[in-house]
Amino acid sequence: MMGIETEYGVSVPGQPHVNAMMMSTAVVTAHAGRSVGDRGASPRWDFEQEAPLRDARGYDMSRAEADPSQLTDEDFGLANLVLTNGARLYVDHAHPEYSSPEVTNPLDAVLWDRAGQEIMCAAAEAATSAGPFPIRLYKNNTDNKGASYGCHENYLMRRATPFADIVKHLTAFFVTRQVFTGTGRVGIGQDGRTNGFQLSQRADFFEVEVGLETTLKRPIINTRDEPHADPERYRRLHVIVGDANLSETATYLKMGTTALVLSLIENSAIGDDLSLADPVAAMHAVSHDHSLTQVLQLADGREMTAIEMQRRFARAARELVNTQPDSSSDKQTQDVLSRWEATLEQLEVDPTALADELDWVAKLRLLDGYRRRDGLGWDEARLALVDLQYSDINPSRGLALRLESSGRLKRLVEPERVAHAMEFPPDDTRAYFRGECLRRYASSVAAASWDSVIFDVPGYEALQRVPTLEPVRGTRAQLEALLDRCETAADLLAALRGS
Repeated sequence: MMGIETEYGVSVPGQPHVNAMMMSTAVVTAHAGRSVGDRGASPRWDFEQEAPLRDARGYDMSRAEADPSQLTDEDFGLANLVLTNGARLYVDHAHPEYSSPEVTNPLDAVLWDRAGQEIMCAAAEAATSAGPFPIRLYKNNTDNKGASYGCHENYLMRRATPFADIVKHLTAFFVTRQVFTGTGRVGIGQDGRTNGFQLSQRADFFEVEVGLETTLKRPIINTRDEPHADPERYRRLHVIVGDANLSETATYLKMGTTALVLSLIENSAIGDDLSLADPVAAMHAVSHDHSLTQVLQLADGREMTAIEMQRRFARAARELVNTQPDSSSDKQTQDVLSRWEATLEQLEVDPTALADELDWVAKLRLLDGYRRRDGLGWDEARLALVDLQYSDINPSRGLALRLESSGRLKRLVEPERVAHAMEFPPDDTRAYFRGECLRRYASSVAAASWDSVIFDVPGYEALQRVPTLEPVRGTRAQLEALLDRCETAADLLAALRGS
């Protein structure tokens, strides 16, 4: 079970002082066809079950010592929508954010992430048409002035898995997966003032190995223990180290390989201990070396490159999958493994051959073209503009999307499927119930969250909460016939009580 949360960069060309929160609110409310400040009758987000200060290491941070950015369980009155496709669209501080519905495989993660990108693009265009300024959105992770914003991944894991094992084995994987998940960035350092090109937009913003924070002292392993599911059975691994990818292949590999490594950890099948001597320094070093030859020091004294370490993970995953009785029928798992292995091989031989699959390679090829043609150094401001324009999500301006439309950046999901995913939820998770309730009974839904839908219907003295703590219950196969029989939310509540 997995999902992606993406904060989008927002700006108004020529108007650097326009309030970012106002722009973000305009985008989110424009999606619902409303003006800024008009929250209308849209169901609110249900914050009651959220616990952002609960730490997987066994304690709760006090609200007094928490940074305000960590208090994500408070309703600040900002635009906050629950969509019929099961996603959440809202203002997260100074950014519009799309949180995809939960899905069961990496290809669906790509699909509903791309649906969110299209929703954001349409909302920005609607906000621009209705407002005084042209609003532009960027699927990137830094303004190159010292600020960073996230693309967070979420994976449901067994609660019984020791958190210490997750830290021990996942840290090295996150540090080294940048070789295929990085989006590429012009500039070195948090403010980008040092000239050069690096693999990742996020790497320079990580300062500690483990921690609860997400916007300061960013940790490679985030310890937030907020499962959005039955806490006795599950933990949600909240991953904040990833880049916001434009390449569908890179997103697919990012989600698929991480899920495989988590399976290795859950099954105690990781094998080799690849703990790094200095994970934070290694993360920066890997990102800063687009030749991919940087040697990393392991805690036990061994030395390996990022590609060599990734090969160890891939080999262990292949061995685990081959021992599973149903592995031959799981085509997507086999595809992720094959792509992972082939990508690592090609990165070592000739990374430029992956310009149609990996963001950082595609971006570097564009930048090198400008550099050769015009004799530019990495200090040239035009290169930073190319970097920014690569991430523009408007297809008439965005360089990644223009590469895609010309066939120079591969697609994995068809536009028709994306259009459907913009309106409808996944069939095989609880997101189906959430999304269909919004689509069928919108006027009766008072609030919703990942783990509940709350109804306000005549005949009941209080609001009625329907919990959805089991992520694989509430699917289309389980509920479509029931929903088709229930014309109203009252009918649905009566049927649920009866069952």
